Amino acid sequence: MSLSIGLDIGGTNIKTVVIDQAGNHLHQSTRSTGQHYQAEDEWVWKCAVRDVFFELKKEFGEVETAIGISAPGLANADNTAIACMPGRLFGLEHFDWSDYFGERVWVLNDGHAATVAEVRFGAAQAVKNAVLLTLGTGVGGGVVIGGELYQGHYQLAGHVGHTTVNANDVHWDATGMPGSIEEHIGNESVLRRSHGRFQSTYELVAAYQQGDHFGTWLWLDSVQKLAVNLCSITNLLSPEVIVLGGGITKAGDDLFRPLQSFVDLYEWRPSGKQVRIVQARFGEFAGATGAAAFAMGKQ
Repeated sequence: MSLSIGLDIGGTNIKTVVIDQAGNHLHQSTRSTGQHYQAEDEWVWKCAVRDVFFELKKEFGEVETAIGISAPGLANADNTAIACMPGRLFGLEHFDWSDYFGERVWVLNDGHAATVAEVRFGAAQAVKNAVLLTLGTGVGGGVVIGGELYQGHYQLAGHVGHTTVNANDVHWDATGMPGSIEEHIGNESVLRRSHGRFQSTYELVAAYQQGDHFGTWLWLDSVQKLAVNLCSITNLLSPEVIVLGGGITKAGDDLFRPLQSFVDLYEWRPSGKQVRIVQARFGEFAGATGAAAFAMGKQ
């Protein structure tokens, strides 16, 4: 039996899984990266990753294992390292994990990894063409075409959060895109969008549930823009399914019901065909699971 180890490296935690070929989780855990380290102390978090890895190798070392890493940023062309991630996890860019571990390691953008998890073992399992959006602090994602992750030129594909729903918006996101969907539904912008009234999407949705007029308008405005964005994606890529993950999807029916109503209004449906919009199966371990699945597929 062959297994796969997946490590999802974030600014706060390292999430790890071990999966078998059917996607069953034989192990999952969370370890701190040592988030209070100074910029010059990159080896604090790198040593934390190494320690987790060798603990897993000790436990599962007698079994053939593939190794995958999920991390923020853009992976390089051969998926051996993160090529671009300014401002976070100092020392991540161009770091050779295969050399560090002494074994071949496959490295993916965290949104791409979550996409692989859903297509291999989750809500889009066995689907040939799919798109995933992670709705959280920002908006990430990934694209699958013909059953394979499409990373595109410079591995930029799938960054749906940086596509615009308002080109005249005065607010530009981190990539310089005006009026991106990330700026209109991401949790990071709630305080600005609500003129200081709501600190988080959780508070905004709670106000919507209570019938607050301003909260209702702001939440439905965000959901309407998401629907326009999803319909634009459908017109461009024609996926069979769009998977929504991330913390904002915890709103459940308060997200999915109005979203479907707006999609019903905007979606082009030749011959009655329509895209399915579903909630992701994997939560906080999506990145680790997808990294493990991607590495397993390379064996």
